Amino acid sequence: MARVQNWVLPALTAIAVAAACGLGFLSHAPNRIVPGRPLPLHAVAGTAMLWVLAILAAGLLVLAFRRPGQRTTLLTGSALLAALILILAAAGTGAAALANPEVPAARTSLGPAFWLILAALALAFIDLAQQAGLSTRARLLLAIAILAPVVGMAALGWFDALSLAREYRARSDVFAAALRQHVFLVASTALVAVSLGVPLGIRATRRPRFRRRLFAVLNIVQTVPSIALFGLMIGPLSSLAEAVPGLKAVGVSGIGTTPALIALICYALLPLVRNTVTGLDAVPAATIDAAQGLGMRRNQILLQVSLPLALPVILAGLRIVIVQTIGLAVVAALIGAGGLGAFVFQGLGQNALDLVLLGVIPTILLALATDAAFSALAANGEPKR
Repeated sequence: MARVQNWVLPALTAIAVAAACGLGFLSHAPNRIVPGRPLPLHAVAGTAMLWVLAILAAGLLVLAFRRPGQRTTLLTGSALLAALILILAAAGTGAAALANPEVPAARTSLGPAFWLILAALALAFIDLAQQAGLSTRARLLLAIAILAPVVGMAALGWFDALSLAREYRARSDVFAAALRQHVFLVASTALVAVSLGVPLGIRATRRPRFRRRLFAVLNIVQTVPSIALFGLMIGPLSSLAEAVPGLKAVGVSGIGTTPALIALICYALLPLVRNTVTGLDAVPAATIDAAQGLGMRRNQILLQVSLPLALPVILAGLRIVIVQTIGLAVVAALIGAGGLGAFVFQGLGQNALDLVLLGVIPTILLALATDAAFSALAANGEPKR
């Protein structure tokens, strides 16, 4: 009797099938205010498309019984990619079929079934990469192979009838400015955090008493909720800007970019300082002794021996900082810092889910792209065997 070799695949397939059968795939509403009418997958996809999706689901169940191998990986990946393209095509063609030029205010949004199926496919791709033992470079190539048809379909206008695409077209100029502001907040925070965090970490490795006090302060800052910390910046900076007119002239105020950057930098310091200390402490004592035996001075040992050896750990801390800041910068929109968070809170205030997604989806993609870039950097730094 055949045994299931991969229980994850049938479980995810079952979740996707249940979502497609029991939940709305698209939601159609006459305007943004009125709740949408859920439409299941079979109501928006053609018969041929449904049959192909059913065959792919059955094929994935069969593949779960096959022994892991290169051919099984290739077949599974091809089936998942085909299912992804068909699901996206169903969403695009379904929204186009529902579009009515006589009702320009009508909205067709992606329903819960679409997002559950998309999540199941994403988890299946992740499981596939783990089962196959793909290297970092191979995983990046897999991600490109997944994103290429999605980007191509978007460029060809397959998703133009979806309300998410309509929200983007209506705010394309504002979106570009918000994206630039978001990247500016993240890049500025990372730059200042590295400039402060690494020297503090170096000092902490040399002075145990300073280390204890520094980590006590940074741990307290890290426990303060982000919204509270952003709010705490408003009063002191407003008073400071009133007391020193020159500060207001250069942009310092209780709301805006300045308090957001200060709060984001405060949150970013702990991961960088902690990883710098961890990396420097991990340098073998024998290596330090050998450098001293060669006549190297203290600063020479730090710059030429200790820091290069600790660099992978420091970069891991920087990776945490940037990904964390990408998410926290969304909350910074509450105090007027701008960025992608502005769309999120505008959408929440207007009960417009697609406007929320206009800020959420790019934020997620930025975080994933950053994580992938650091993974590739780490892979390139690994010694070849």
